[in-house]
Formats: sequence, structure tokens, C-alpha cells
Amino acid sequence: MKIIPVKTRKLLPPKDDIFKLLNTSLPKLKEGDVLLVASKLLSIHQGRAKKLKVKSEKLKIIKQEAERWIQSKMSSNEPIVLTIKNHTLIPNAGIDESNAKGYILLWPKNTGLLCKQIWQFLKKKNKIKKLAIVAIDSHCVPLRWGTVGISIGHFGIEPVLDYRGKKDLFGKKLKWTRKNIVDALAAMGTFMMGEGNEQIPLVIIRGMEGLKFTNKDTRKKLVIKPKKDLYYPLLKSFKKFTCPPYAC
Repeated sequence: MKIIPVKTRKLLPPKDDIFKLLNTSLPKLKEGDVLLVASKLLSIHQGRAKKLKVKSEKLKIIKQEAERWIQSKMSSNEPIVLTIKNHTLIPNAGIDESNAKGYILLWPKNTGLLCKQIWQFLKKKNKIKKLAIVAIDSHCVPLRWGTVGISIGHFGIEPVLDYRGKKDLFGKKLKWTRKNIVDALAAMGTFMMGEGNEQIPLVIIRGMEGLKFTNKDTRKKLVIKPKKDLYYPLLKSFKKFTCPPYAC
């Protein structure tokens, strides 16, 4: 397996064209490649950039963007709000000011659809049949310092490997185990991309075994209804929750 970082020009807020960037920056893709794309590229492509009139406006925007939120007490001057957006636990509804040229960047809309459009464009350009696109962002793991990657949308890949009904090392039948593939890929991608001025918003995963490619939208196979989630006793204390249609 190879993990190939792709350095690009800067995609400039408030709006820039990701397809032109992909056309000029990506090497030729091969059958079975997975392209990991930083969420900021998708946000800038859609023009999801805002200038704050006053600092206090950021908290209002965070709450408007979040499906569910709970105020954090760990911040000082900057608002840090723990939120749920697009079935993802993420600070500040994914809103970020780093590498944004003085703007704040909101998460992209219809991320899965944009991943599909990129998938169609790159499949045609490279004349390949098996390709996956995964949009990724960094997030915080509870009780751990530092950030790791998480997927916020994907297309072209089955996101979960189901072990239920199979046997473990000693012949015991597995009842619950499922492997989350797209978030594992996202963790590799954000590690390679970095968080500072590396200017590596694209990563190619090549030659990884065990992936199943598809032409269907499979995002709903990844998410859990909140009330069935292991962490629901914590999640239910969040405010203003609107369940995404595919999960209700």
C-alpha cells in the first residue's frame, strides 16, 4: 500500500474552483485508488466562506450551522462549542479560521453529492472504473489531546466491513463488530496533510486491500440513529437536534 501526499497551489477563499485544482495538481490515478480531500477545498469551492463583522457573530453562526450543540466551558475569548453536524461530533460545527485568509470556513453542503461529482470527473479523466472519494476533516477524540481525521462524506466505496456472524481467533461468533473503513482512511489522510502550512490538501491511498468499490451512495450505511448509539446517554443533553432524513 502507498500513501501519496499531493501538494497543490492554494485554493483561495472566498471561492475557487476545485475541479481546476484537481485537473492541474493530481497525478494520473489508477484502478482502486482512494482520493482523500480536505473539507476546506470543498467549502471554498462552494463559496462557504464568511467575513465576521464582529467577533461575537461567530457563536451565532456556529449555532445556526449545528444540528445540535452544547456550550463548552474550556474556552476563553474564542467560542468553542461541541456540536453535532451531519451525524458527526465536531467542535464549532466544523467552522474553521485556519488557512482561510481572514475568513471563517463553514462545512460544505451536500458533501456526498460533491464527492460524487468529483468521482465522476476523475473516473472519466483517468479512464478508470474503481475509484473512491472521501472528504475528510480533523476532529477531537474524547479524553485525548490532539486531532485525528474523520470522514464527512464519501462516494464510490462501501464504508463498513461487517464481521457479524464471522468467527474470532478462537471460534467465537462475532455479534457486534463492524470495521469503519472510511474513518480509518480519513485518519491516515489528515496525518499526511498536516494542520499548518504543509499545503497538502489531497492524499491518494493506493494498493490497499479489502476495499469494496461501488457506484451507489452508501453514506447511510455508516451512520447510527442517535437513540441507538452507545453514547446516546451523553448525546441526549445536546440542544436543538435535527435528525438527518437518512437516519430517522
